[in-house]
Amino acid sequence: MPERISYIERIAHAKINLALHVTGKREDGYHLLDSLVVFSDFGDRISISKAQNASSLVSLAIDGPFAVGLESGAYNLVSRAALSLGYEITKRSGKPTPVDIRLTKNLPIASGIGGGSADAAATLLALNEFWDSEIDLMPIAKTLGADIPMCLHSTPLRAQGIGDEVTLLEAKQPLHMILVNPNVEVPTPAIFKHLADKQNAPMFEKAISTMPPIRDIKNLRNDLQKPAVEIEPAIEAVLADIAETNAQLVRMSGSGATCFGLYETLPEAQKAAKLVKAQHPDWWCVATSTTVS
Repeated sequence: MPERISYIERIAHAKINLALHVTGKREDGYHLLDSLVVFSDFGDRISISKAQNASSLVSLAIDGPFAVGLESGAYNLVSRAALSLGYEITKRSGKPTPVDIRLTKNLPIASGIGGGSADAAATLLALNEFWDSEIDLMPIAKTLGADIPMCLHSTPLRAQGIGDEVTLLEAKQPLHMILVNPNVEVPTPAIFKHLADKQNAPMFEKAISTMPPIRDIKNLRNDLQKPAVEIEPAIEAVLADIAETNAQLVRMSGSGATCFGLYETLPEAQKAAKLVKAQHPDWWCVATSTTVS
């Protein structure tokens, strides 16, 4: 298969749930959601190059501040994504060029901002380009995880169903925010199990096509925030500290423990990040902006 490039990098954009309503539960155990989602400029990084040792199709190495404890074998979501795409290409046109993949892990693990899903999506997008393939990635993404289809877009959207029903939203201006995690991992299944009410109203009764203004987002909520705080009280401390920086909106993302604050400008977000870091040098905190449509 001809190669157009010999090296490629992609950012695996962090996924932030500005709001998340749990609207039901399916018989198979999956929860039904209605979520307003944006993606930050900051994230993990996927780097792909031609393999130095072609004994296998995919070789994965992991580095970065949150690499400790992550397995780089075939069960890693990045490896699974790469092998799934490689399998589909092999069926159509023959085995593609073996690759070395490097995942630079900049996002905390199990932190409610979709790191693993974003990594898998970025891998699929990068390899589709590296291998000069035009395969539809969405079917592959759906087999790997409910959040991965939305991460293929990495632009503002509304996610419904189990997260796989995606409506892209028009958003011409980025949001500016800080992301804060007290360096605790919160297991998603435990949060859902602790959720008292799984039959809540959706965010909006009607379809939307544009990102709502912050004043409307304030009227929404994250149904997982209360059970997450009950399981991990450190989240409440994070929310309180962000609120002291005069953020326009303070909320937890996903199932936690990462929380965010929204600001009018990036310099304001950067100032807030400095304040939080000064008070809690052991917390993870970054200032960032979101991608636009």
